[in-house]
Amino acid sequence: MSDTDTAWIETALTSARPQAVGALLRYFRDLDTAEEAFQNACLRALKTWPQNGPPRDPAAWLIMVGRNVAIDEVRRARKQQPLPDDDQAISDLDDAEGALAERLDGSHYRDDILRLMFICCHPQLPATQQIALALRIVSGLTVKQIARAFLVSEAAMEQRITRAKAKVAEAGAPFETPGAVERSERLAGVAAMIYLIFNEGYSASGDTAEIRKPLCEEAIRLARLLLRLFQSEPEIMGLAALLLLQHARSAARFAADGAVILLDDQDRTLWNGNMIAEGLALIDKAMRHRRSGPYQVQAAIAALHARASTPEETDWTQIDLLYGALELMQPSPVVTLNRAVAVSKVRGPQAALELIEPLAPKLANYFHFHGVRGAFLMQLGRNDEARIAFDRAIALANTSAEAAHIRMHIDRLIRDSQPKGANGGARQGARAK
Repeated sequence: MSDTDTAWIETALTSARPQAVGALLRYFRDLDTAEEAFQNACLRALKTWPQNGPPRDPAAWLIMVGRNVAIDEVRRARKQQPLPDDDQAISDLDDAEGALAERLDGSHYRDDILRLMFICCHPQLPATQQIALALRIVSGLTVKQIARAFLVSEAAMEQRITRAKAKVAEAGAPFETPGAVERSERLAGVAAMIYLIFNEGYSASGDTAEIRKPLCEEAIRLARLLLRLFQSEPEIMGLAALLLLQHARSAARFAADGAVILLDDQDRTLWNGNMIAEGLALIDKAMRHRRSGPYQVQAAIAALHARASTPEETDWTQIDLLYGALELMQPSPVVTLNRAVAVSKVRGPQAALELIEPLAPKLANYFHFHGVRGAFLMQLGRNDEARIAFDRAIALANTSAEAAHIRMHIDRLIRDSQPKGANGGARQGARAK
């Protein structure tokens, strides 16, 4: 079969994976068994679907086939009798098993996927293991793909995923259908995991930006899936909107040589209009619920940037107010640092500098803090202090692209020691790219 012939099968398998693996996990209560059962069902699909066409409900087909094959292997290993005729009806001709799978699993669809995601973001797992496990189990990325995204060896990533599975097994994660309170708690945990996956891709720069771009795309796919399950939850709308609006700028964030292009300098014609339209529609819908949350506020900030056709049209006053609201919801020095960029635009660099100076002890080893502080100092004409701040930023740079961007500021200081205009420095914002 050609790649074209199998493309529709790969799409169907990817789409059905969370539901199918979630249902198999509920049935077998073991991640490895559920994953292996799904893989066996996929092999059967690759063999039979090209001949017979797709079943009416691919997920239901995969659930039943995976379940039956796994049970058959267990019984064969125990030298027991094969499955009864009514259980082993794995049809290669039609979708007969779909009805039974729907009867068994249809009522559990939402909780199966939520449970699967929740297990991957188990609180006993470090964030890196949560993300790796989710990308492997929920998204179906290969170990090689995940290792490449995290810039580690396949062996190291395999060990990371294996350790995560072992911790999940040791923790004895519950498999019963969660109640309303648990469901709410799990939803917040799953949303945070998706946000972490996105940030792993979005925070990359330079040579790693393109490599880690698929993490952003996968996070958006998972956010859309979660939104289909919880269509009336404004925070999930906000999460999906935030990821879409941020990722819409991806084509304009870096130059051909990998250099960072700040928000004010980006070619806005390169922004993805379809993503922006989807994100704006979602955040507008979320706001109508009048139950604001951190994702909605962040999405609202991103929406103000997206709606500005030029940097000068950006409503920095409103952005300042939104960051103030976010500080109340999620107090964080990084949130305050981001707010300082808006403050510099509204009230000038001195007010912004006064806002971030108390953050120095907590952000002493944070690259963006020193870059932002240096930019404000440069605007104020305090060039010697700015040079010290920029030197510290370079020492803390995570990538060569970040270091190169700071060197541009230093070169400007060397060329011209005069105070800079109000628009020169605040663009070094922690997230203004």
